[in-house]
Amino acid sequence: MSVAPKRPDPPVVGKVTHHSIELYWESAGQTSDSGKGDGRLRFCLQEADKSQGWGNVHIGASSGEQLHRIINLTQDIDKLKKILETGDNLIDVPDKFGYTPLMVCAQKGLTNIIEVLLPYGADVNAQNSSGKDAMMLASFAGHLEVVQLLRANGARYDHQDKGGSTSLHWAVDAGHLKLVKWMIRDGAAIDVVDFSSKWTPLMRCCAMSGHVEVARELFFAGAEVEKKDKDGKTALMIAALNGHRDLVQLLVERGADPFMSTEFGMSALDMARSFDKKKVVQYLEGVMEKSRKEKRRVTGDD
Repeated sequence: MSVAPKRPDPPVVGKVTHHSIELYWESAGQTSDSGKGDGRLRFCLQEADKSQGWGNVHIGASSGEQLHRIINLTQDIDKLKKILETGDNLIDVPDKFGYTPLMVCAQKGLTNIIEVLLPYGADVNAQNSSGKDAMMLASFAGHLEVVQLLRANGARYDHQDKGGSTSLHWAVDAGHLKLVKWMIRDGAAIDVVDFSSKWTPLMRCCAMSGHVEVARELFFAGAEVEKKDKDGKTALMIAALNGHRDLVQLLVERGADPFMSTEFGMSALDMARSFDKKKVVQYLEGVMEKSRKEKRRVTGDD
């Protein structure tokens, strides 16, 4: 049975300015609880909240040779293992940006370092202050091997960050076709909506990269074409106002209705005109005129 570490002495106020309070611990130079000397002193700064008691303002750790420095500068696996073997539970200590060592490695594509961190218990589903986990960071960066490794070790597709985005949203945003294909085949849900705009991955593709082949993969997987966002816009409308002419054509060919409008009467063509997307306007005008002619031919109207 492990013994709880001794409560440290309170910090000494060293300097107070308008913008910051400088604190230091007289015990900061001592060795770690394990006695091996390679650990870091972890601390948190709290403030009182009238409704919720005490809350963390900042979480950090003392300086010195540390996990994050090795990962960011040298990737020295021997030194990395030496720190991890101290038993000081540093594996998920965040850096000043709130990223755990695993998150940093996932974003950088450091598969070899990740393979070292995982056996020491790195939390694959830990989330930073914005709700992003390691797989989301790897997905936006396009690191397929990292995503595969994280999935093999329990990373979850159903995690959403504070904006409601999943790992698939982030992979689609950056237009990583091979990664999107693999994630879909691995079981990633394709019609999850984010919190702010109620956008699916397909809608995000229409808003961001406009990547036709990424959109095609989403269609093959059954993405809903006529789903509407919080403002009543469809994927076609979003693609039109962003000027993605080839994607607009693909959406129409996959059954998107160019005549559909929002509750305010705005169609995809109206939106393209409003944003002066000439190529999209020209294409939609042609499609809609052809549709009207065909309707007149069928009904016999002049």
